[in-house]
Amino acid sequence: GDMIPGDVRLMSAKDLFVIQASLTGESLPVEKFDAIDSSGGASPIELRNICFMGTSVESGTASAVVVATGLQTYLGSMAGALTAPQAQTSFDRGVNQFTWLMLRFMFALVPLVFVINGLTKHNWHEAFFFSVAVAVGLTPEMLPMIVTVCLSKGAIAMSRKKVIVKRLNSIQNFGAMDVLCTDKTGTLTMDHVILERHCNVVREENDEVLGMAFINSHFQTGLKNMLDRAVLAHDEVFKVHRVAEHRKVDEIPFDFTRRIMSVVVETPEGRHRLIAKGAPEEIFKRCSRFEIEGELSPVNAVLLEDLREEYENLSSDGFRVLALAYRDLDKKAAYSKDDERDLVLKGYLAFLDPPKESTKPAIAALQQHGISVKVLTGDNELVSKKICGDVGLRNDTVLLGSQIEKMTDAELAEAVEINTIFARVSPAHKQRVIKSLQSRNHVVGFMGDGINDAPALRAADVGVSVDSAVDIAKEAADVILLEKSLMVLEEGVLEGRKVFANILKYVRMGASSNFGNMFSVLGASAMLKFLPMAPIQILTNNLLYDFSQVPIPADNVDPDQITKPTPWSMKALTRFIVCIGPISSVFDYMTYFIMLCVFKCGFFKIFSFTIGSDALKCPDQFLARAAEWAKSSGLADANEAYRAALFQTGWFVESLCTQTLIIHVIRTAKIPFIQSNASAPMRYTTVLIIIAGILLSQSHIGRSLGFVPLPALYWPLLAAMLLMYFGLTQLVKNWLQRRKVI
Repeated sequence: GDMIPGDVRLMSAKDLFVIQASLTGESLPVEKFDAIDSSGGASPIELRNICFMGTSVESGTASAVVVATGLQTYLGSMAGALTAPQAQTSFDRGVNQFTWLMLRFMFALVPLVFVINGLTKHNWHEAFFFSVAVAVGLTPEMLPMIVTVCLSKGAIAMSRKKVIVKRLNSIQNFGAMDVLCTDKTGTLTMDHVILERHCNVVREENDEVLGMAFINSHFQTGLKNMLDRAVLAHDEVFKVHRVAEHRKVDEIPFDFTRRIMSVVVETPEGRHRLIAKGAPEEIFKRCSRFEIEGELSPVNAVLLEDLREEYENLSSDGFRVLALAYRDLDKKAAYSKDDERDLVLKGYLAFLDPPKESTKPAIAALQQHGISVKVLTGDNELVSKKICGDVGLRNDTVLLGSQIEKMTDAELAEAVEINTIFARVSPAHKQRVIKSLQSRNHVVGFMGDGINDAPALRAADVGVSVDSAVDIAKEAADVILLEKSLMVLEEGVLEGRKVFANILKYVRMGASSNFGNMFSVLGASAMLKFLPMAPIQILTNNLLYDFSQVPIPADNVDPDQITKPTPWSMKALTRFIVCIGPISSVFDYMTYFIMLCVFKCGFFKIFSFTIGSDALKCPDQFLARAAEWAKSSGLADANEAYRAALFQTGWFVESLCTQTLIIHVIRTAKIPFIQSNASAPMRYTTVLIIIAGILLSQSHIGRSLGFVPLPALYWPLLAAMLLMYFGLTQLVKNWLQRRKVI
C-alpha cells in the first residue's frame, strides 16, 4: 500500500511487487529486484531495479536511494508534456493554409485592380473604393460562421451518439483521422480477467480441474485477487462438485518466495486433500506424478519437459497460466509448506482479459472506412499478439519499447508504418509513436483512459477518452465517449466526416469563385472606360451570395463522401481552384460581350473603338438619373452613364445567378438534382436569393444602387448561359474526378 515518493534505485529488496498501472496501464504487479539491471537500452519502465514516483507497493519490502523528485521524476516529465503549448492539429493547419491562400489572392489582385482602374479611368478616389469593395468580395467572411455552425451542429449530433466533444475543432480531426492508436486493456478488451480454459496436462478441457480450483479459491481466507475472482465466477461448480460438503482443515497462505497458495480440505469421503495452485515452474518442482483421465503416471525428466512445453504453449497464446496440483494426506491437526511435496499435477488454469464482442466488428468497420488501427500497450508481446489476432488485427510483428528506445526519429518513422502492435511501451514511447505517424502526414487519433495515456492524448490530432477515465486523461482528451466501445467511436468518425464535408463545400465554393473573379475583374477593369460594377453593387452581390451559403451546415452529405478520411489538402484544393475557378470567368467574359455587342453598353477602352454606331439611347424617364451618374462617374454624357449602369446591372445579375447555382455542382461528386439533392433549406435559399437579386436589380430600390431595368432579350440569353455554365462545370468536374486530380 505504500506510495513510492520519488524515482528510486533499489539497494535491497525482498519479494517486492510494485503496481505500475499509473505508468503502463497494466494492473498486474511487477516484481522488482535490488540487483543491477544489465539489460542495455531497455525502456526505463522495464528496469527491474528502479521504482517510480506514482507507483505503489503491493507486497514485500525494500530500501532504496532517491534519485529524482518532483518535476525531475518520470511522472513529472509527463506533467511537463501536458502543460506545454499544444501543437497545431490537422484542422488548425488546414484553416491557416486556406486563410493564407485567400490572403495571397487579395494581395495579388487588390493593388493591381487599384492601379489599373486609376490609370485607365483617371479617378483614383473611385479606384480606391472599388478595389476595397473587391477586397471585401474576395474575403471569405462567412468562413468563421460556417465552420462554427458546422462544428456545433456536429457536436450536437455526436452527443446523441454518446460522443461528447470538448473542443469543437477536434470534430474535423475526428473525421480526417486515418490512424487510430489505442490502448489494449479496457479498450479492445473487457478489462476483466476471466478463466478462459481449465484443462488437464495435455490441454484437454477438464471439469475436475475447475472443481479443484474452485474449492481452493472458495476456502482461502487471504485477499482474493482477480484470478481467484475469475475462478469463483463459475458458481455452477458449487453444486456439481459438492463444495458445500467439503470442510476446510487448514490453509498454507501465498508468499512471493514459493508463489503457491494451498488449502487442505476434508472431502465428502472423509479424506484430507491438499489442493495447491500457483506458478507452473514452482508447482512442477513439487510434483512427482501427473494425472490423465484418472490414471496417475510418474514424472521423469523427459516427461517434465513435455509438461513444461504444454504450459509454454498456453503462455505463448497470451494466457496467464496457473498450475493446479493435489495430494491426499494423512489426517493431522495442522499442515505446513513441507507438505507441498509429492504432488499430483492435475492441470492448468488459463486466464485472459478477453476482447469485447464488439471489438472485432468495430475494427473491421473502422478499416472499411479507411482507418488503420494500431495498438500501444504496456502489456507483454505474447498477450498483445493473442488479443490482436482475436480481433482481426495483423500480429506477425511486434515493436517493443526497448527497441523504440534505441531508434532514431527517422528509423521510428519507418517502423510505425509497418508495425501494428507496440508492446511494453511507456508514456514517452506512445508520444513518440504518435509524432512519428504525424511526421508521415497521418492524422492520428489516440484512445486511452489512464494517467499513462495523458501525454499521448495531448500529442494526437484528436485525443479520445471515456467518461470512466481518470481526470487527467479526460482533461487531456478532445472527445469523451460515454461508452467505452470502438463502435461508438466509429459513429463519431462518420459524423465528423459529414461536418468536414460541409466545411469543404464552402471552402471550395469561396476559393474557386474568388479565383475566377480575379480574371473577370482584372479584364473588365482594363477593357472598360467605366467601372465594371459599382462598389455598392459588389458588396450587395457579396451579401446576397453569403446568404445563399447560410444553409450549408444543414446540407445533405452523399454516402460516398464519408467512406474514407478526407484531410485538409492544399494541393487538391489548389487544383480544384485552378481548374474550376476560370470557368466562371469564361461566362463573365461572355456576359461582357453580350452587354457590349448586343446591348451596345459601351466600348473597349484598350482597343479605343466604339462597338456599334447606334449607341443605345437613354430612355427619358432615366435621363435625370443618368445625368447624375455621368457627373459623378466622370463620363461624357447621360447616355454613356446609362449604358454603364446597364452593363453593371447585367453583370450583377449574371454573377449572382452563376455563383449561387454553382453551389449545387460543387457540393457533390454526382450529378446535382438527379443523383444528389441538396437539403430543402439549401434549395429554397438558392431560389429565394436568385429571385431577390433579380427583383432588386429591377426595382425602385435598385435605382439607388445604380441598377436599371434589363431588356427582355437579356433573360433568355442569361438562361442559356446558366445552362452552359452548369453543364461545362459538371463536365470538367467529372473529368477531374476520373483522372483523380481532385
